[in-house]
Amino acid sequence: MLDQPIYVATVIILLLAVGEVISILSRAWIPSLLIVFVGYLVLIWTGVLPADLVPNSALAAVGSLLVAAVITHMGTLIPLKQLRSQYKAILISLIGIVLAAGLILLVVSPILGYATAVAGAGPVTGGILAYIITAERLTELGLNQLVVIPALVLGVQSLIGMPLANILLRKYAIKLRNGGHFDDTADDDAADGVPGGRTGHDARPLNGSGVATATVTQPATLVATRRFQLVPERFQQPTIILLLLLAAGSFATWMGSLTGVNYGIWALLIGILGRVLGIFPEKAMERANAFGLAMATVIVVVLASMSSVTWNDLVNAFWPVLLILGVGGMGIVAGGWIGSRLFHWDPLKGIPVALTAMFGFPGDYVLCEEISRSVGRDEREKKAIFDELITPMLVGGFTTVTTASIVVASILVQTI
Repeated sequence: MLDQPIYVATVIILLLAVGEVISILSRAWIPSLLIVFVGYLVLIWTGVLPADLVPNSALAAVGSLLVAAVITHMGTLIPLKQLRSQYKAILISLIGIVLAAGLILLVVSPILGYATAVAGAGPVTGGILAYIITAERLTELGLNQLVVIPALVLGVQSLIGMPLANILLRKYAIKLRNGGHFDDTADDDAADGVPGGRTGHDARPLNGSGVATATVTQPATLVATRRFQLVPERFQQPTIILLLLLAAGSFATWMGSLTGVNYGIWALLIGILGRVLGIFPEKAMERANAFGLAMATVIVVVLASMSSVTWNDLVNAFWPVLLILGVGGMGIVAGGWIGSRLFHWDPLKGIPVALTAMFGFPGDYVLCEEISRSVGRDEREKKAIFDELITPMLVGGFTTVTTASIVVASILVQTI
């Protein structure tokens, strides 16, 4: 039946689309990746899909060659000015994932073995790219039976992280509301007075997507930045941008084989440096009109790595995954609390920022939207609560899921 590549691609993308639809209908409370992973395994186990179909598909091949380019793209997402103003959120997030990874290695290794601990540590501190880096290394070492552990961690972790972050952020919003901190937020300037929060760039208004809009002084800054672009704006066309990303991914792969440092770290550094120097535009792969398809093929790479997973593997991985998530979750919470104390933040705010490692975007945005709507008693309070929560949550999620987890996973897998 599935004898044509177009049929295979349609079935695979249909599975991804079903996961997205369920995630949207549940407002991100049911992770799309969990639906995709479980659905894929069920299709394999029931014989609907042959186990070797996805690994041998054209989509898996395309995804494999795009991984380094996607990581380079992640480097171009870093909003350097916003990150400077939100350094506390960044540091709290980093403390959380470092402590989580350390606890997993310390507690899980004696019980389940060092390789199992590393298999779960990378994905629990971040997202899909950390999983791919981990899974590639496990496969390279012949530890295919362990691939199911990071896959399950990736698919299930948001079921733990989002409810906990929701409870804490809701308490924080109620605390601010009942403390009268939003009584003087009738205009945008009063937002600077919110405790724990936003001054300078932090106080900028947000657009509908939760991204800070430009202040009146930014256009001149942007113009000045363009003057130093190594690739002029007129040449930043989709085909040229895609070429630059693939070239960067190729260079990162070569540097990885040359130095022994994982290609993911090189790709991320190239993306950041390329964005600063004006080689890449911001959100490079989106500018190349390729991000949606690229991410779909990267997810297919994840599915391909799970093709040999059996029901027994899944059952055997159940308790290790629970242990890894439990220990990792406690590490993230502890790191968020320690970071909050160090930087004089309310832990009710700092711990959820650290917990973004377990769900990232769009979960962080959805939480802020839901909490502001349910806690705020009028439109003024809803806007004030949303503005107080959204920027550190987005920055925290970006720091962990998009960047830091790649570094953590890349370093840890080299120690197996």
